[in-house]
Amino acid sequence: MFNKTATSYFLLLEFSEVRELQFLYFSIFLMLYLATVIGNLLIILSVALDHHLHTPMYFFLMNLALQDLGQVSIILPKSMINSLLNTRYISFTGCVAQVFCLLFFLTSDWCILTVMAYDRYVAICNPLHYEIIINIQSYTEIMAGVWIAGFLSAGMHTIGTFTTQFCSNVVNQFFCEIPQVIKVSCSGINPLEMSTIGVGIALSSGCFVYIIVTYVHIFTTVLRLPSAKGRQKAFSTCIPHLIVCSMFIFTSCVAHVKPASKSSSWLDLMFTVLYSLIPPMVNPVIYSMRNKEMKKAMSKVLSFRYIARNA
Repeated sequence: MFNKTATSYFLLLEFSEVRELQFLYFSIFLMLYLATVIGNLLIILSVALDHHLHTPMYFFLMNLALQDLGQVSIILPKSMINSLLNTRYISFTGCVAQVFCLLFFLTSDWCILTVMAYDRYVAICNPLHYEIIINIQSYTEIMAGVWIAGFLSAGMHTIGTFTTQFCSNVVNQFFCEIPQVIKVSCSGINPLEMSTIGVGIALSSGCFVYIIVTYVHIFTTVLRLPSAKGRQKAFSTCIPHLIVCSMFIFTSCVAHVKPASKSSSWLDLMFTVLYSLIPPMVNPVIYSMRNKEMKKAMSKVLSFRYIARNA
């Protein structure tokens, strides 16, 4: 019988007992991880090296890329190592750190998406006052608020999840996901975690409603533009942002609000991958590849022009 007082490690989801399939999962996750890392690193380097991109809008993109990079780096390397070494082990401390860091990046990510909606609103609906409203000082204050919100949310969730005893150490997910960790606790969701979840759902829903209302105003303004090219450019940059936000909030709510199944489910795995891994991979494409200035900066990074100039 599992000793509920001696939880020193957890056993994560084993995709398969067949070694060939384990190597297949390792290869898939490796390709996904490399694609995400390369895309987000390109954004970070492009914004950092090109002085033309040293504006609040591109700094928001760079912070989003940093958060996405951190998010996948918390999840995938450990899972890939386990598949490669044919193990399921993660230490108790490692599980706590994984939960805290993942929630920190997820919360910060959602806050940044909300801030970016506001940034687009000011740029399109109030362009003459954009530099007054969104300046370096306000950008610094906004980002400080984003990181603080992420830290507080992660801390409350982590404390609420792990200040309990566990009756099992088998987590039916490929990383330490809160619903699956809570499922193996002896007492289930404690009052602190229940309150934190309630506040998180309320704030996330409020952000989503704010994004929708903001884009209603944006689209109303865009439709009044006399230039068809201007309308097309605005729609091409705004609609993808709405798609990513909708996918993020929908999959997160389904994955965390729905009752955890008694055994591992491919549906659970699918929703978890959708909210935790897919957005960080597609964000560089959606927010940068359609931007001419970002494309130009990325091409310079890829051609090593900056290195050649300093050589």
